[in-house]
Formats: sequence, C-alpha cells, structure tokens
Amino acid sequence: MSTKRKRIPPVGQLRQSQVVTTFGPGAMVDLPEHAVLIGGLDDWHGDRKQISEERLEERVAELLNADRVKLFAPPVDDGEPNSPSANIPAIQFPAWFLGQVYATYTDETGREYRTRPMVRWSQLRKGRYYDEERKLRQVVPVRFVRACVRGHLSDVDWYAFVHRDFESPQVGQLWFDEGGAGHDFRDIYVRLATTATAHGVRRPLSDATVPDGMQLGMCNGKQPWLGPSVKEPCDKPSRLLNRSASNAYFAQKLGVISIPDLDAPLQLAVDRVYEDFLRFAEGPHDIAHDRKKDKVFYALEGHSDDAVWAEVQRRKKGPGRKERKGIKQAEIETLLAAPFTVGEDHPDGDYYARARDPGRIPDVLRDRITGVVLVHKLREVVAQVGFTRFEAAMPDVDGELSLRVELAPLSRQPSWVPANENRGEGVFVAFSDQAIANWLDEQKNPGIARRKEELLAGFDAWKQRKGIEGATFPGLPYIMLHSLAHLLITAVALECGYSASAIRERVYAGDSGHGILLYTGGAGTEGTLGGLVEVGRHIERHLAQALEMGRLCSNDPVCAQHDPTNPYEERFLHGAACHGCLLVAETSCERRNELLDRSLVVPTVGTPDAAFFPDVDVIRDALLGRTAGADVGKHVGPAPIAPAPAGPPPAMEVERTASGTVAAPAPPPDVRPLSDAPPLPVARTLAELAGVDVGSSGEFLLVVDAADAPDRRSATYRCEPLAESPADIREGTLVLVVHEALTRGSRRLGAGVGKWIRRTMVDAKTGEPREKIVLRGPIPPPELDVSSDELAAMRGLARLTRIEG
Repeated sequence: MSTKRKRIPPVGQLRQSQVVTTFGPGAMVDLPEHAVLIGGLDDWHGDRKQISEERLEERVAELLNADRVKLFAPPVDDGEPNSPSANIPAIQFPAWFLGQVYATYTDETGREYRTRPMVRWSQLRKGRYYDEERKLRQVVPVRFVRACVRGHLSDVDWYAFVHRDFESPQVGQLWFDEGGAGHDFRDIYVRLATTATAHGVRRPLSDATVPDGMQLGMCNGKQPWLGPSVKEPCDKPSRLLNRSASNAYFAQKLGVISIPDLDAPLQLAVDRVYEDFLRFAEGPHDIAHDRKKDKVFYALEGHSDDAVWAEVQRRKKGPGRKERKGIKQAEIETLLAAPFTVGEDHPDGDYYARARDPGRIPDVLRDRITGVVLVHKLREVVAQVGFTRFEAAMPDVDGELSLRVELAPLSRQPSWVPANENRGEGVFVAFSDQAIANWLDEQKNPGIARRKEELLAGFDAWKQRKGIEGATFPGLPYIMLHSLAHLLITAVALECGYSASAIRERVYAGDSGHGILLYTGGAGTEGTLGGLVEVGRHIERHLAQALEMGRLCSNDPVCAQHDPTNPYEERFLHGAACHGCLLVAETSCERRNELLDRSLVVPTVGTPDAAFFPDVDVIRDALLGRTAGADVGKHVGPAPIAPAPAGPPPAMEVERTASGTVAAPAPPPDVRPLSDAPPLPVARTLAELAGVDVGSSGEFLLVVDAADAPDRRSATYRCEPLAESPADIREGTLVLVVHEALTRGSRRLGAGVGKWIRRTMVDAKTGEPREKIVLRGPIPPPELDVSSDELAAMRGLARLTRIEG
C-alpha cells in the first residue's frame, strides 16, 4: 500500500510579496469560495529559499527574543504532480454564516429590514445548510468578528450579545436584520426569534462600537492561526472588527538595504595578525611598534593605527558579535563615507554605487547639499516580524521597531520569519549637517521656533488621542527631509520612467548624517531600468522643480494654514500637507503619509519664515533658467526672445491697484490695442499661480478667454504687442494659455503654462483641420484641441516688462 500523502488542492493563491506585506500569518482573507485565516509559520510546508542578510537577522532575533532567526522566502508550489507539496495552511474562519435567503422583518415602527438566518459551521452540510423546508441554501461568512489590540481573534458570542449577558442559554434561531444599504451600524440588528417558550430579543450592532465598552466581553486571548487551542491570558476588552476593514491586519515589517561592510577589509587584516601580535597591544603606540615586523606591516598596510586599535578594542570586549549599528545608521555611513565607487558592477551584484563629483553641485545649493550618489544596483530585504490589529506600530525614524511594541506572534516557536528581496536602483542626496544646524538656530531663524511649537503640539495631541505612551517627536530635520522626499518623488516621476507609486523613499535624519534615498525595486531585475540613475545625474534641476511645486498647493490657503491640533480634522501629524501637494502613494512612503509639512521646505502663504529653502526664486532662476534651449519637455524656463517688431515698441501702461481694480490708461494714438487680450495683470497672476515667473522681459503669453481670471496682486507692467496670430509662435516658446477647452485627460484645466508644441490634425468625422496644442511643462502636459479657424481667431500674444510693484 502506498504511503504517499494525497495532494490537497489549494483553495486560493497569493503572491510571495503579498504573504510578507498583506496576508501573513493571522490575516483574514476572502477567497472566491471561502473566508480563511492564514495559519502560523509552524505549519508551512515546502521548499523555501533562504535569504541572507546578517544585519536584518540580528535585529529580528533581538525583537523576537531568540538566539537566531533565519529569513526564508514563502514556499512556492511549482504545480508538478510528483513534486513535494508546498503550501500555506488556511483555517476556516469565522465559524458563523448568513443564509442566503430572501426574507424581510418589520419592526414595531413599521420599518422593513432584510433579514437572514445566522448559522454555525457545525450546522452546515457540504458548505450549505438546510432551511425549515429542508432545502439546501448557500451561505456567506458573517462580516464581523471580535479582536483586541494585542491581535487576539475569535468569533463574536452572538447569543451573549443579543441577551446582553454571558449566562443566558444559547438556544433559538438568530437573525441578522439589515436596513438601508447595510453600511450603518445603527441600521443593523441581531435578533433572537420569538418561540413558543421565549420572547424574542433584538439589539443594534451599534452597541458593540461604543469606545472602551464591554458589550462583547473581555478578550479570551485566542490565537487560532497558531492552533485551535492556543491562547494566552489577556486583560484587554474585545472590540468589534470588520473582517475586510483596513485596520484588521497591519503586517509589521523591517527592511534593510544590503550594503557592503566598509569595515570588512580592516577586520580581515586584523584577523591575520591578531592572535600572534595585536592581542597584546595596549594602545595605538603598540600598533605602531608592531608594524616594524614584516608580517604585521604587510597585513595592516593601508589602515591607520587608530582604526586598527579601535578594532582591537572591540575584540577585547568579548568574543561576541560587534556592536550593533542602527538599521539606517549603517546605510547612511556607507553612503556618506564611501569612496568614488562601491561594489562591483556585475549581473548578480547586490550593490554598486558611484559618487558624483561634488564640484558639479551648483553654487546656489553647495552650502546645503554635500554630495550625490548614483546607486546603480541595490538589494532591499524586507521581513515580517509580527502583526497588529486596529493600530499599526510604525518603526521610528531610524527604521527600528521598539522592543516595547506588543506584536502578535507569527509562530509558536520563532525560528524563522518570511521575507522577500527586491532589486533596484536609486539616487542618494546628502545634506549638510551644518546647514541644518544653522536652519534650526532659533536666533537666526525665529520662524522655526513657532513652527516647531505648532508641530509638537499636534504630535502631543496625536499621542493623547491614540493613547500612545513613550513616542518621541521625530524632529524638524526628519519632517523637512520627509516632505522634500515626497516633492522629489512627484517631480522625478515625470521623467524617470517609473510611476510615482513605484518610487520609494528612505529618509535619514540622525546623528550619522542627513540625506534622502529615492529608490525602486522589484523581483528579479525589473527595478533596474536605469531611470533613477539618469535622473540623479541632473538631480539639482529636479530639486528646483520640486521646490517650485511645493510653494503653492491647489488647496491653499486652507492647506498652508492647517492647524495640526485641530480636533475636528484629526490630522495631528500634518502641517501644510494634503492630497494636493505632499501626499503620495502609501507604497512610496515609509511613514504612511504622516509627519509632513512643506512649510519647513519652502515658504508658504501660511508660514513664510520657517523654510530650509527660503530662496526658491534664486534656485529656480539659477537651475531652470540655466537649461534654456534644452529639449522640449525636459524643463520649464525662459525661452529665447523673439525679435521685436522694427522701430520703437509701442507702450501701454497697465496698473493693478491694491484693491484689485485695473486701470488701463488710453494708449498713444499710434498704438493699436490688443482687442481680444484680457487685462495683462490677470495673466501675470495666473502665471505666478502656475509657477512661472513673468516678472522679466522675454516671456511670452497667449491669453484667451481670461476675463474672469483672479486678480490678486499689485504691480505695474509695460505691454509690448508682438504678433497678430498664434501661427507666429515659435516651437518651444514658453506661453500661458487660458482657454475653456484646455484639458488633461477628462479634466478641464482652464489655464496651462509650458512649452508651445503645435500639431495639425484632421477630424476623422468631419474632415475639418484641427489644431492640437500640447504644453510641455513641469506637470503632465495639458492639451488644447480646437479647430484651425478658432485658433487663427485667437489674439493676445504679448511681452510683459515689469516697471514697478
């Protein structure tokens, strides 16, 4: 008789990365025909690929209080019938179901509810249940379970809930009544049907949502993903949890960038002569004396006496492993202290980086940016160490999870954790510690003190609302660099070839240095297309665009004037930040889009005096203006000045007063006014709102249908007519177009600024010629699609020269 185990067909499939990030042990998953709970690591079977990353292994072992913890990729089933079975166990959960029948219930007020019977797992037969007429009915899992903040999980005791006590008999048919769309807890009731021997009872599910209430009883400490009888003592109250809610499972992950150990050559050199000579040394002078011996001299060649003595001291402290550096500390030390080239450029390499020449950093940024490193190859390893429910436990700014965090376990005996590795590329920008210290000097920068007080008050309000003790304020340098990283992601995504959601950030703001690493990664070599490295060769230009984008948000002044302590918005960890300016995809952000404030990066209308880059205009003119004449779509900057008409230019004075009115003195008799042009200060306002400076001569504006545009600034300009028709606009000229047909996709814009690109087309339906205008600029290009006749009728090309104001 064969003893070979029969292969059990899988109930569903997950990607390896999903197992580590979203659906790890203890997660509830809705499959096409089942609702299951992912089992613990003790019961995972199949061949697993081991992932080596010493720094991550040491930190995970420390968190799990284990001697050693290995990293393995989740097992993969290759689908071959004769190969060993590889699977991740899934437990049927929850054990309560709703019968799929059509029935209604009318309460005492006359309101009608859809009602379905509640059925236990033990009552099912082949996944269905028999109704009162002995007909088989389909069932679906109940949406609600109970859990606690420590991750414990179990079914709701529905009889105890409807009876409002835990001693009543658990007999009778329960029904689930839903009114309206079934999304409001106040319209959902649990009902015990009336019988011949008992009166029915009914209770709204909203009673179970009372904060800190005991309606569901104390937590029973069950951990069903580890086994049906596994439980531990728990003194927390149970809380109602929607199985598919976003707060039902937070995978707690740690990730590191695999980087070469810069101390490895030194350690190898000391190994050669430590036992025979160096272990007797008592100071650097003994190291120098031992160098007189040939064996020691050749072994330690290239290493200083102080560095060798530091390594000797470390070994004398004990045979154990060397002093552990923080996750991010080791990374930034390598990035900052690395020579021109680190690693080897070969297909299987984990890390290869080249530092850019510091002399190429423009003068306008040299006091704040100290270096740029182009990371051609990098390897990121991410491991799951546990999970939480209701609230996520975020790593600190150094990438470390606190030992005080109560994580729900992944296994009964932690010996390994699931992990995955991604390979990609990136660009690292290092910032001057001295520049940041000068920026934080409250005597030199009084505005920074006020902003720190406001952000700190919001952080304290967040701790109080969440009931979190021991959390420390990350500091203004981290918030500033984090906000700048989000702006850079948006700016860089326009050219690098990756979507913004595929670019990730790693922010360094500690004693070891300050910097931003933007990187991307994926399985295999999908994240090494070279786009970020290419962007890094001209990162200063993208930085200037990012700063210009951060000055004004589409939700200003509301965004810029946001109060972090506002209890009604509950955005305690946000300064000037919203979806219109700083918030990015959560796959990109290491802090779940929290701890952001662009007022620390650039001046805003709410806080103009706390920015690390207060001179955005100077940076923009120096970097974007310097690239004039480059390919269209690469930048936005002043275009070459078109030749003016022969003879002295006619002049027309246009003045905007403080009250917002426009006074346009009559032009001289020999000047023909622009009949279709709006008041040009209005065009000035729109150009500034779009982030383009028209304060100097040489800028071109095509303004159409802008009579109702905002008029908010006071200045005086000279308007010089240059052309009659848009046909005279040269390819690549910087223009401001205001027209109701200007769109980006299905969204109407009304106004757009960028390089003028004109294309002639033929309407497929009517055969009439059409003109397509694409404005290549710092944002996804808007398009104007009009008939050739309509374009020919447009007027308003002019040059502005600011006189005063």
